[in-house]
Amino acid sequence: MSAKPEYVTMKRLFLFFIPLGLSALLINLSHAIINGTLARAANPELIIAGYATAMSLLTVTERPAVLFRETCSALVRDRRSFAAVRQVAFIVFGASLIFGALVAYSPVGTWIFGGAYGADPETTEASTDVYAVLMFLSVFSGIRCLYQGIIIYKMRTKWLTIGMLFRLGGMFALSQYILHVGVSHSRQGAIIFVFGMVIEAAVSWLEGRKLAKELPDSASDCEIRRPKQVLNFYSPLLFSSFIVVWVPPILNALLGHTDQGALSIASLSLANSFMGLVLGFFTYFHQISLQFHRTHPHLVKRFVLWMAFVPGVIVASFAYTSAGEWVFASVFGVKGALLESSVHALRAFLPYVLVFPWLDSVNGIILSRSQTKLMFGSQTANAAVTVALIVTLTLALPQWAGALAALSQSGGIAAELLVLLWLIRRYSRGESNDKLSILPSKERQA
Repeated sequence: MSAKPEYVTMKRLFLFFIPLGLSALLINLSHAIINGTLARAANPELIIAGYATAMSLLTVTERPAVLFRETCSALVRDRRSFAAVRQVAFIVFGASLIFGALVAYSPVGTWIFGGAYGADPETTEASTDVYAVLMFLSVFSGIRCLYQGIIIYKMRTKWLTIGMLFRLGGMFALSQYILHVGVSHSRQGAIIFVFGMVIEAAVSWLEGRKLAKELPDSASDCEIRRPKQVLNFYSPLLFSSFIVVWVPPILNALLGHTDQGALSIASLSLANSFMGLVLGFFTYFHQISLQFHRTHPHLVKRFVLWMAFVPGVIVASFAYTSAGEWVFASVFGVKGALLESSVHALRAFLPYVLVFPWLDSVNGIILSRSQTKLMFGSQTANAAVTVALIVTLTLALPQWAGALAALSQSGGIAAELLVLLWLIRRYSRGESNDKLSILPSKERQA
């Protein structure tokens, strides 16, 4: 059980959800601090390119560490289950360091950045240099998420916001020092990022470690005792995340072959950034379902009904009024064809924003039931439909620029939700048949 029934009200759900949303929203500020610092270099194009290229690899390699937030909050109920999750986590962290060392100190880095990413020699060298620092970020990010899982399970979500505030303060202070001494290489951006992550990991560790000690040694309702049991939950999450994470590079590659490739990629990036700012606060519906659905399904349903349409209303109000043009012109500094194309791409993202809260809520139910294998099937469907749509639309309507990818991603997430609901229904029906088959024949007939 995730929460005691007598303490759960709608107010309690909001008090649980709001700090999670704020912490996710504040993450965008940490990236703004880094980019704003690097932009003040003498040669900002090369320095930002080196940092951004290394970060594009980190989005893939950090994912296994981030998944321990959901894994821990779903599985840990006593000290023995936490020990099992922690053992798997340390194995993943060790593998991450080994891979990072190969990228930073062997020809693997040149093959990835210069070959797969197509970077020029200068950018490849800068990216490899940056990754020598970023390789440690996955470890601290994993420690942060591991202990945040316990913090979320124990309903102390305010500590996620507190950790982010300390992280931002440390990053801002370090960025000011770097600006004082001078921005001279891409590695300085990575140093700011890792420094901030160390701070957030320390805050999460201090609070999470205290809460872990308060857990019972062995809870009667917890079956997790060995790392193998943890892997049964964790592995499908890992494999499915690796499928979806490669979709954006495919979208960018295909958009580059449209009538106006640069315009298409740029408008998608801007619309996606704006959508990310809106959705940032609403990316924790799965934790509401994970923690409360088993004990209070009707309360969770009411919460989702109240909140699920909010991001859609916000995006629609900007996409279909002059407010959207003002944001892209004033905040992002774009004009002309790029501004018009960005607004069109934002409109094409509206179905995505409407579907996401429902999908995230259903994913939370799946996590609470440890049925993560179903998510592998649904996310595979998402990737397949997204790629099929971008290929079809690029051939049929190449003049639609960034809206092509936005529509493709909207179709992909809708397919993911439909397939996931179908898989849940099929799985539940199979469980019912299995239970019926073990009953005596007279009870089955009755």
